[in-house]
Amino acid sequence: MTDRVLKVNAYTTLDLVDATAEGHDFEESAYATLNVTAARRDPEHVELQLELDNTELDSLPAHADTVTLAPEQARSVAAALERHAERVEDAANDSMGADDD
Repeated sequence: MTDRVLKVNAYTTLDLVDATAEGHDFEESAYATLNVTAARRDPEHVELQLELDNTELDSLPAHADTVTLAPEQARSVAAALERHAERVEDAANDSMGADDD
């Protein structure tokens, strides 16, 4: 991504994910960087950051979105991600088993 807002390095959580930006009169898909971080010293919150590759977007200027989470909020998001990941894996496993019939 050129003109990147987020710093991407070996510690970035996910360098390249599929993402969609949706507005009232547009929807654009692009690769994105997704990062979860906290300050190195005396962190006060967890940050969830998302930046879509602006070279693939027409409707949005280069930007990154950040959500600031308290520890209990970060744990709620983590638990929801785990739950939904299990559902998707179970569905994938069920569909593979259906192919064997």
